[in-house]
Amino acid sequence: MGERRGGGAEGERRRGGLRRYRFAEGPAALALRVPEVGAGTGLPGLVAAKCGAAVTLSDSEERPRCLWNCRRSCQLNGLPHLPVLGLTWGRAAPQLLSLPPVDIILGSDVFFDPKDFEDILTTVYFLLEKNPLAQFWTTYQVRSADWSIEALLCKWKLKSIRIPLHSFGADKEHLASSSLPGRHTIEMMIISLARSDGT
Repeated sequence: MGERRGGGAEGERRRGGLRRYRFAEGPAALALRVPEVGAGTGLPGLVAAKCGAAVTLSDSEERPRCLWNCRRSCQLNGLPHLPVLGLTWGRAAPQLLSLPPVDIILGSDVFFDPKDFEDILTTVYFLLEKNPLAQFWTTYQVRSADWSIEALLCKWKLKSIRIPLHSFGADKEHLASSSLPGRHTIEMMIISLARSDGT
């Protein structure tokens, strides 16, 4: 389901923060059903699978190289049978419609380009409507103070909770072995359906 995203060491740092948060509690990941959207190399999903979650990786069906990278990562990490689906944000494709029930939807640095924000949230909304108790866990790099998803969250009747990185030890400058100076602001949030009263 992913389109273009930040990569390299900084992208790895964002994915490392999400990975550290999700599985800081160890066995809590067991038996969770977890799709990862915009998986890229699939690092968060692979960690979830290694912790016992039933994971499905997905990236854009329009980018076969991304899907190949997902499959290759699965093989290199001893998970050759992990499902990898071609899903494109904003499209109600058969692969999206046939996904089994989910508990947590992962998306690491999917809010990369504002032109994709609504398509991402459309896809997330669809999955949350099918799974009202599920949550979308995402990390992203703040690239511009002018970019926001707040209006789109309201439009799609979604709410978000910011998770402070320090609450799970992911506020370090060298997280995930990154040698970057940590000048970038990384955020984590959990998005879920808003109740009828707006909360």
